[in-house]
Amino acid sequence: MKYLSAIEAKELIDNGSATLLDVREPYEFDICSIGGIQIPMGDVADKVKDLNKADMLIVMCRSGKRAEALANLLESDYNFSNMAVLSGGLEAWIAEVDPNLESY
Repeated sequence: MKYLSAIEAKELIDNGSATLLDVREPYEFDICSIGGIQIPMGDVADKVKDLNKADMLIVMCRSGKRAEALANLLESDYNFSNMAVLSGGLEAWIAEVDPNLESY
């Protein structure tokens, strides 16, 4: 499993080299969003066909735990290989990239 810091992830997203996959629940996304595709963790199996395996995916959640579990599932059950987990999740993004965002 590959892990990226918030700064590394931001660079890839900003230059169009990666797509952010936010697996938090809708209420979490409503409180604070940094963009990307939002598919709650529990809905990913139903919506996996909407994800392009050729795209670099950066999977994120609040702390990184759900993202890690989901990335493992995508890798083992759906043969995704071009992805990484945002290490520390949204909390790391707030700390390293944008401290003006609200945490919850």
